[in-house]
Amino acid sequence: MRSSKSRSRSKQSRNRPTGNIVNRVFDSSGPEGKVRGTPQQIIDKYNQLARDAQLAGDRVATENFQQHAEHYLRMLSEAQREQEARREQQEQQNRERQAERDRERAARQERESNGGKMVNDPAAAPQPEVIDPSEGGDSGLVETPESAGEAKKPKPRSRRKPKKSEDEGTEAAE
Repeated sequence: MRSSKSRSRSKQSRNRPTGNIVNRVFDSSGPEGKVRGTPQQIIDKYNQLARDAQLAGDRVATENFQQHAEHYLRMLSEAQREQEARREQQEQQNRERQAERDRERAARQERESNGGKMVNDPAAAPQPEVIDPSEGGDSGLVETPESAGEAKKPKPRSRRKPKKSEDEGTEAAE
């Protein structure tokens, strides 16, 4: 029985490499030996080998080279489709960002054209009625020392007379 680790390792090796396949250099082990280069270079090389085999009258080698070229052609076209889809998605995101910036700019210009006044200005909202305490109505507010001081002015304090000491008190009595 195989362990799960060895199974997971083999799965990882089957995954295709990610990244820019269009410019990536591959080593292709074809029937005539290794062919190295980008997918487009490998396609061109296998097509050239297929033409040479056809001129030599070897139909089997011609078909084999054409199949190798087709494999890399499919890889290349899939990578280009993925790149195109990513590019279109990025362009869509850029258009959305630009539209958001345009909306913000228009809102800012509208605020500036209103004399700097904001559309949702709290000062422009209706204000509650203010109860005048001089009318004698019950405002429902608790009286604080500050508000009590406004209503009643304290009497000015009188100066205290200095205490007479016992010596002074006896002298005064004599």
